[in-house]
Amino acid sequence: MSDSATSPEVRDEVEGAGTAGAPGPAGEGTQETTTGYGDDLPHADPTPPRYSEGGPGASAEPGGEDEFDHAPTGEPQQETAQQESPEQETAQQETTDLDEEDRLAASLLVDLQRLQAEYVNYKKRVDRDRDLIRASAVTSVIEALLPVLDDIYMARQAGDLDSGPFAAIADKLEGVLGRFGIERIGAAGEEFDPTVHEALMHVEAELPEGASGTTVVQVLQPGYRNGDRVIRAARVSVADPA
Repeated sequence: MSDSATSPEVRDEVEGAGTAGAPGPAGEGTQETTTGYGDDLPHADPTPPRYSEGGPGASAEPGGEDEFDHAPTGEPQQETAQQESPEQETAQQETTDLDEEDRLAASLLVDLQRLQAEYVNYKKRVDRDRDLIRASAVTSVIEALLPVLDDIYMARQAGDLDSGPFAAIADKLEGVLGRFGIERIGAAGEEFDPTVHEALMHVEAELPEGASGTTVVQVLQPGYRNGDRVIRAARVSVADPA
């Protein structure tokens, strides 16, 4: 039998041999046949590098490479901020502490000066008030003793206290009053002074030589003063020059 006499079924079966997915004689699909030609080739990574990783292909803009924002692999980026040394930090802290102490010292100095000024003013006020209170107390005592002092003066004028125990008592009393600043005022022959004298009578009398104004000729009741304060003016009789 010649080749031309080969049946169509046999020719179709030969032509479809080795074709992937071609139906076989029984109408069943054959498995896809593969060769080992492409198995040894490296497969490309379909995922592009991320921006944070840097390197070729990583770009902040489409189509560009971020060569300047990322340092080469293995080279650390240089720190822009220079850290201070421990000595510099310690010196700066000490300077800050000194400034704070200076401000606190200035504030305390101002408070101390104010308190000192207040104390000085308080002391002056207390001293002045103490002197006034003391003078007022002494004046009150002398005013209460004026009748006794008047009797002592009249007894001396009459000569009853020239000697004896009562004369010694009168001298002691006047000495004690003198230590407290009490002074008797008013004497015959003094020029009349309305600030310390109270004229009860105006008479005609001979005046001492050299008198040119109204003069005290007789003391009716002596006056007393405590320092510059007149407790009682001297009650006197006066006369004018001829």
